[in-house]
Amino acid sequence: MEQDLRSIPASKLDKFIENHLPDTSFCADLREVIDALCALLKDRFFRGPVRRMRASKGVKGKCTALKGRSDADLVVFLNNLTYFEDQLNQQGVLIKEIKKQLYEVQHERRFGVKFEVQSLRSPNSRALSFKLSAPDLLKEVKFDVLPAYDLLDHLNILKKPNQQFYANLISGRTPLGKEGKLLTCFMGLRKYFLNCRPTKLKRLIRLVTHWYQLCKEKLGDPLPPQYALELLTVYAWEYGSRVTKFNTAQGFRTVLELVTKYKQLRIYWTVYYDFRHQEVSEYLHQRLKKDRPVILDPADPTRNIAGLNPKDWRRLAGEAAAWLQYPCFKYRDGSPVCSWEVPTEVAVPTKYLFCRIFWLLFWSLFHFIFGKTSSG
Repeated sequence: MEQDLRSIPASKLDKFIENHLPDTSFCADLREVIDALCALLKDRFFRGPVRRMRASKGVKGKCTALKGRSDADLVVFLNNLTYFEDQLNQQGVLIKEIKKQLYEVQHERRFGVKFEVQSLRSPNSRALSFKLSAPDLLKEVKFDVLPAYDLLDHLNILKKPNQQFYANLISGRTPLGKEGKLLTCFMGLRKYFLNCRPTKLKRLIRLVTHWYQLCKEKLGDPLPPQYALELLTVYAWEYGSRVTKFNTAQGFRTVLELVTKYKQLRIYWTVYYDFRHQEVSEYLHQRLKKDRPVILDPADPTRNIAGLNPKDWRRLAGEAAAWLQYPCFKYRDGSPVCSWEVPTEVAVPTKYLFCRIFWLLFWSLFHFIFGKTSSG
C-alpha cells in the first residue's frame, strides 16, 4: 500500500482514504465485542488492598494497526481510587483482580470473535493483556489492560478544569519521577480533544497515521510516538486552515514539513490548563524552555508527547523529506502542492503577564479616580 499512497496524485488522496482507511470489516465486530466486554466489567467489584472497588467504565484507547495485527489499550476506570497515588501504589493488586474478572467473562459469554486472556509475565506483574482474533479475516488485536483513577468522575469534560487540580498534579501530590506516567487517567480528556474535531480533519489524521505505520514497517523502532503525529496534524490544521473543507494534500504536506523541522517544534494547547494559575504558569514556563521538540500533552502538562530522543525524530524526518518529492504531493499537471503557512512554535506569554496587566489596570484606575478628585 506504500507504493499506492506515494504514487497516487494529490487530487485522489480523499478517495484513497475513503477506499483504504480504515479497514472496517473487522472493526465492526471488534467494537461490538469491546462494548460488550466493557458493559460486563462495569459495576463488578474488585478487591483492593484496603477496600472493595468497582469498575465505573472501560474505555478503548489508542489502536496501532500493523499488517494482520493491531495493538490497543483498554483502560478500566475504578471509582474508589481517591487520587493518582492509589493507581500507582495498587497497580499490581488491581491487575490481578482484573485478570480474575476477565477469566470469568471469558467463560461466561461466547463472543463472535476469539477472546483469549494472556498469562501474566510474573506473579507480581503489573501488565495484563488479552487478544481478540478473527481467524477467517486473518486479523487480531492485542489489548493491554490498564487500571486507572477515574479522573473524569471529578471533572466536567466540557469545561476547563479548576487550575488547582493541575497545581496539585504538578506539586508534591504527584510522586517524584512519576510525572507523565499517569496518562491513562487523562484518556477521556485526550480522546475528546481529538474526537470533537471536524470529520475531514479526522480523516487527515488517519492518513498521517497510515503514513507513520508505513514508515515504522520500513524503519522499525525507535520512532516518535504515533500520538505526537496526531497532535501535529491537529496543530497544522488549527494554525494553517481552521476550515472544515480543505485540501487534504496541503494538510498532509504541512504535517510532513513540520516533521522535517522537528528541532524547532514547541507546541502546546491551553484547552485544559493555562498560565493564569501561578504554580501552573511557573511549571509551563520551565517545561517549554526544555530542549526541542516539545509537544505537550493537551490534557497533561507533565508529559512531553514528543519523547526524549531527538534521534527518533531525525530518522522520521529523513523519510518525510523523501516523501515530499513523491507524486502524492503533485497535481496531475505536475505542479507541486503548497503547504499551509504554519509556525513551528507557539508563543509563550511573558511571565506573570496576567499579574502585570491587572496591576497596570489597577494603577490606571487609581490615578483616574484620585486624579479627578484632586483636580476637582
